[in-house]
Amino acid sequence: QVRLVESGGGLVQAGGSLRLSCEASVSTFTIKVIGWYRQAPGKQRELVAHISSGDQTTYADSVKGRFTISRDSAKNTVYLQMNSLKPEDTAVYYCQTVVSYLLTTYDYWGQGTQVTVSS
Repeated sequence: QVRLVESGGGLVQAGGSLRLSCEASVSTFTIKVIGWYRQAPGKQRELVAHISSGDQTTYADSVKGRFTISRDSAKNTVYLQMNSLKPEDTAVYYCQTVVSYLLTTYDYWGQGTQVTVSS
């Protein structure tokens, strides 16, 4: 079984920074990609950033240059450093991973962590 535990959300003023962490317990699965989505009230869930097993990164245009995703493979932990935060970054942030076992891939989500940016 796979479990994702997020931490690091909170309340911050515009222009401030936060770092989110997601620790993945993956047992015998192999992480193919891991990253972050977010969902603001009344909006659809959207990709923020993810990083592949080969360390390729993808960012939403809205966060490029402000957010940085990184991972510690030894700890199966992914981080999202968020700088220059804006009120529009306010959302619940979800860790998500795609893992593989034998020839099948599976999709898992964390419980979410609230990020609130005040103006």
